[in-house]
Amino acid sequence: MKTIINDKYDLLLSYDPCDIFTYYNVSEMHGLNLKDCKSYNNTTKDAYIAGWCNYIPNSDRHFVFINLSRCNSDIEFFALIMHELLHLSFDLHTDEEELITWAEKESYKILKLLDY
Repeated sequence: MKTIINDKYDLLLSYDPCDIFTYYNVSEMHGLNLKDCKSYNNTTKDAYIAGWCNYIPNSDRHFVFINLSRCNSDIEFFALIMHELLHLSFDLHTDEEELITWAEKESYKILKLLDY
């Protein structure tokens, strides 16, 4: 799993959606669990987790998880990143324009970090 830690959240990228549980050393969090993830038929078209934004277990920091196996094109990759960052932005901002603009700019920063 590739991890990028910044001041507001941890960005986690993996081809295996179950990696999020092993990374934080938990069997369940926020209503999802490792057992169901392992038994789910994860494919490029459907997965237990495509993307996920929530709080890191026992922390007030956020994580943003992107399941790379669900990113079948550059457009799907960008859309999934933007989607999850919008979830995070709702926790960080109250002004609608600021909320959307932050998620958009942060999405571009991630693409540059990953050499997209």
